[in-house]
Amino acid sequence: MRYVAAYLLAVLGGNNSPNAQDIKKILGSVGIDVDDDKLAKVIGELNGKDVNEVIAEGQTRLATVSFGGVAAAGSASAAAQKEDAPAAAEEKEEKPEEDEESDEDMGFGLFD
Repeated sequence: MRYVAAYLLAVLGGNNSPNAQDIKKILGSVGIDVDDDKLAKVIGELNGKDVNEVIAEGQTRLATVSFGGVAAAGSASAAAQKEDAPAAAEEKEEKPEEDEESDEDMGFGLFD
């Protein structure tokens, strides 16, 4: 991911076709060691392509991804939460309120 991010930073900086040295310079500036194999793969996949088109294509692919029953599980969970809501509200009412100045034991306040 860091190689893709560095590639995108180079493109945003005006270099429409960054090479390995450009990416190494960006990553090296923040102390990241570069794996040449991973870097070569990223550059090989993105070289000669318009980054905006690659991002748009990726977004359309993500829109078609099925998350395997998450919607059904989410609605079941929501129904269970509705049933438990009155009990949770009663529990909240029973808890004693804490003193607002409970940070005195630390010797300082948040806004001192």
